[in-house]
Amino acid sequence: MALILIFSMIASACGSAKEETAAAGKANGEKKELKIGATAGPYSDQINKGIKPILEKKGYKIEVVEFSDYVQPNKALAEGSLDANVFQNPLYLKKFAQDHNLHLTGVLEVPTAPIGLYSRKHKSLNDIQEGATVTLPNDPVNQARALTMLDQFGWIKLKEGIDPTKASEKDIAQNIKKLTILPLEAAQLPRSLDDADYAFINGNFAIASGLKLKEAVALEKTPPHYMIVLTVRTEDKDKMFVKDLVEAYKSSEFKEITDKEFEGFVKPDYQK
Repeated sequence: MALILIFSMIASACGSAKEETAAAGKANGEKKELKIGATAGPYSDQINKGIKPILEKKGYKIEVVEFSDYVQPNKALAEGSLDANVFQNPLYLKKFAQDHNLHLTGVLEVPTAPIGLYSRKHKSLNDIQEGATVTLPNDPVNQARALTMLDQFGWIKLKEGIDPTKASEKDIAQNIKKLTILPLEAAQLPRSLDDADYAFINGNFAIASGLKLKEAVALEKTPPHYMIVLTVRTEDKDKMFVKDLVEAYKSSEFKEITDKEFEGFVKPDYQK
């Protein structure tokens, strides 16, 4: 009976300590259960393979929520059903937040899969024929990226003096190769490969569909304003869970996983 009483007292003390620790965490506003949104493919894989294990060692419980479009992740974050998301570049974030009056902030660049030109019918840019069909993203930011690349290829000529990050079809001064240009929702672009001559596909959707970056006919030399960013609600940007997320991305453990699992990705400065 004495032993039973002693063990009961120890168990009770341990339970009380855990409750006090949990209560202290809540009192300090520390958030330990996180839902992170990402488009299916490399960015959710980065979280599951690299970021989640690091944060779990710090006592976090992580749930990764996958999306198949570029609209819902920001809405879910703004509404509070997510704590962070990883899928968009700063230009897309800025425009989406302004258009929808959302208070969201990008806090860190992450290893980024570049947009690429893919084809099942052609092996190189030199195979281009007049009248070829080219599919590209229909959202303004990624469409501008594709049009800028077409201009660089010499397939179209954009108007002089335009901002290349805001280029649209109306800014095509000359369609040199007489291309049929078809804007589609980004997630649908891999499916267009069977019918189109060429398709511009964002790296995350290309990889999620089974394509490899090295299979692209051409890859974008991704500038900083097109790097994917870890995004949170502006009101949360200085909270501990955000600092821990940033620390996990900058860790040597995550760099090792990036080097091994995500070959061909454009690396942020902290991984160079």
